[in-house]
Amino acid sequence: MELEVYWLELAENKLEDIYNYYLIKAGKRITENLVNGIVDSTIGIEKQSEIGQVETSLKRREQEFRYLMFKNYKIVYWINYDFRRIEIANVFDTRQDPDKINETE
Repeated sequence: MELEVYWLELAENKLEDIYNYYLIKAGKRITENLVNGIVDSTIGIEKQSEIGQVETSLKRREQEFRYLMFKNYKIVYWINYDFRRIEIANVFDTRQDPDKINETE
């Protein structure tokens, strides 16, 4: 069963924050490569939805959150079978306080 990939608002906002930060710090080319790399790391996930590891710090949640890695970013997602889609819930910089991952929707 192939699913659609859907980015939730929090994940889109985090991606935008990453873009704005690196645009100032590193320039447009590096910023676009980073953001495109994050987005591109989700390519194919609709065919292999359980490819990501289970996010243990979110185990208490009703949904089973999984993640993919790109550089030092976790792309946190869960499989919403009711809507037949994979919901990208957060883009988390692993250099942050690990408790901040609990912001994930």
